[in-house]
Amino acid sequence: MDKTSINNYFHSLFPIEKETVEKITETFIQFSLDRNTRLLDKETISTKTYFLEKGYMRSYILNEDGEEVTTNIYWAPCFVNDFLSFFKKQPTKEIYETLTECSFWETSLENVQQNFHTIPEFREFSRLLFVINYYKLNDRLIEAVSQKAETRYLNLLKKQPHIFQYVPLKIIASYLGITDCTLSRVRKDISKM
Repeated sequence: MDKTSINNYFHSLFPIEKETVEKITETFIQFSLDRNTRLLDKETISTKTYFLEKGYMRSYILNEDGEEVTTNIYWAPCFVNDFLSFFKKQPTKEIYETLTECSFWETSLENVQQNFHTIPEFREFSRLLFVINYYKLNDRLIEAVSQKAETRYLNLLKKQPHIFQYVPLKIIASYLGITDCTLSRVRKDISKM
């Protein structure tokens, strides 16, 4: 199995020896999921961590009215998981679902813990990954409370234009914290400029 993509991901974030990365990823197993397939369901305990090698997916919740609210959009390459569920063995609050056909690499908590205890570079990589994810989440939260819908849309379009090719507009609207109608109006207003 060709683990080039996952190995390259480690190298892209952290200076680490090739042999060390190969040791970290030796327990990862590859699998694929079709479009609109759940990777993790609400109220389940995540026993594996996943590296998204190819494709797009999202996490979402159902609000009190039973409407889907997208909490995050993921695109390859990246790690995807409910990390609280994974590390604390508590039920997930979100649903993780593919938006396109996706390919993944997975490994168990036991393998991750073994790497934490035996590979110092893995600990450093993991800390960096948590910091990056925290920064992205915090940045999104600040944007949601401080920017108008139009600004949030334009920022996403500028930073991640590829999302608009693979993710339905309804999901993008939910991710931006706006309604479909508001997104439609924003897009219309911008096209007039």
